Amino acid sequence: MARLFGFSIEDTEKTPPGVVSPVPPNNQDGSEHYLSTGFFGSYVDIEGVYRTEGDLIRRYRQMAIYPECDSAIEDIVNEAIVADTNDSPVEIELSNLNASDGIKKKIREEFKYVLELLDFDKKAHEIFRNWYIDGRLYYNKVIDQKAPHNGIEELRYIDSSKMRFVRQIKKTPKERLGELEARNGKDNPTAYNFPEIEEYFIYTPGGGPNTQTGMYGVNAADKGVRMTRDSITYCTSGLVDRNKGTTLSWLHKSIKPLNQLMMIEDSLVIYRLSRAPERRIFYIDVGNLPKMKAEQYLRDVMMRYRNKLVYDANTGEIRDDKKYMAMLEDFWLPRREGGRGTEISTLPGGQNLGEITDIEYFKKKLYRSLNVPPSRMDGEGGFNLGRSSEILRDELKFTKFVGRLRKRFSRMFHDMLKTQLILKNIVTPEDWDIMSDHIQYDFLYDNHFSELKETELFNERINVAATAEPYIGRYYSQDYIRRKILRQTDIEIKEQDELMAKEIEDGIVPDPMAPIDPETGQPMGEMGAGGDPNAPMMDPDLEGETLVKKELPKGGEI
Repeated sequence: MARLFGFSIEDTEKTPPGVVSPVPPNNQDGSEHYLSTGFFGSYVDIEGVYRTEGDLIRRYRQMAIYPECDSAIEDIVNEAIVADTNDSPVEIELSNLNASDGIKKKIREEFKYVLELLDFDKKAHEIFRNWYIDGRLYYNKVIDQKAPHNGIEELRYIDSSKMRFVRQIKKTPKERLGELEARNGKDNPTAYNFPEIEEYFIYTPGGGPNTQTGMYGVNAADKGVRMTRDSITYCTSGLVDRNKGTTLSWLHKSIKPLNQLMMIEDSLVIYRLSRAPERRIFYIDVGNLPKMKAEQYLRDVMMRYRNKLVYDANTGEIRDDKKYMAMLEDFWLPRREGGRGTEISTLPGGQNLGEITDIEYFKKKLYRSLNVPPSRMDGEGGFNLGRSSEILRDELKFTKFVGRLRKRFSRMFHDMLKTQLILKNIVTPEDWDIMSDHIQYDFLYDNHFSELKETELFNERINVAATAEPYIGRYYSQDYIRRKILRQTDIEIKEQDELMAKEIEDGIVPDPMAPIDPETGQPMGEMGAGGDPNAPMMDPDLEGETLVKKELPKGGEI
């Protein structure tokens, strides 16, 4: 094993745990305990699906090249990562963080610096796509060993097939066995002394697996570079095969539907080529000729009447290739004396060649396995901007699925930001454990479906509020309508009340509580109310309280 490469962030004070459990600590990302003498990332696969993580990743990448699968992946990536010319695809949200404005400003600056190291504005689509297909993502956090307080100098992408995450037991199996024997017969949970687990990465720059065995064995591990846990950003899909202890991609459950679709399409092509043309059957009367002469006579007749004109696409010529015989040509059969003589019949082609119901079924099955609505297949359907009832339930499920992917993908930013803040002495590891739960990441939304959903929900709430208006003051209060039907929060109610009072004061909107003139239907003013044309009105040119009676035109025109 090569030397230890990288850096480690350790707590200065290590306190023994106060809570003791008989359950050993595990890892949620799928990597189990491996001994240093074992095969890292290798399995005995009876089913023949995969032997190593490298085989699994290569299969995922081959699947992503298939057109239908690539189209579904692009739908997912385009929904998760929105590329805008002005805004960044992701921003940090610190509204729930209980910290000073200075700390929040520094966190935002460092997060912007991390995005610049990743070149995330330009490469966001590629980064997310690689993470989604491989099911894992590795970045090497390069720092200046002489000046670690400068933070991360560079973030280098590492191919997933060249990295292995290893959780190794520090003690030897003999020492481990002795501890197990010493604990026999003890029922006290405090007696459980679990071995210390060491976590690190093995980087094999030569391409990973052994060229002869195809497995990540001892030789491959010895040639690799051992890298510390803190020097690598490790983000997984969250899907784990618990039987084998390996991390899976979101494409894993699509392996079988994709293979079925490819097999059905290939068989359909073969059937179309072999059964599509109509072929003729020639029954040639050979009389009483012996077998050898009869066969020779049949070949002579076949070559005489056979037409084999072929169009050469390279030269643009038409040539006669009578010496070649394909399986799609006509049939020539001999007939003895006593039969019906020479006869020509037609063998019909295959029926129902236009039926592709099975193809459509497996294509929809593939899309469903990728959590993509089948309505998005081949650009079918679309959003009806009329009623919310037109919104499919599959679109709701797809929106939630993309939200879960974004949440999981944000762990990459979380790890990089943690390292950057700790190295630059902005926060301590203990402070980060408290603050990390309140740091969120907002992705840019450009989903027309979300806008449609919000609009339709708003219209429905307004309609329900209008229906309940006659019952305000009798069965329901106005506050109940605003909170339960319109779904307004306390902050929104306060803001809207202030804005409405200001707009009424400025004269932008009329006061809804003012009395209405029954003749004109307009709100009545404070002076001159009642519709009396002879009522005195205030002269705008005078500053005092003098009332001037407006005279009507003479002549009785009114």
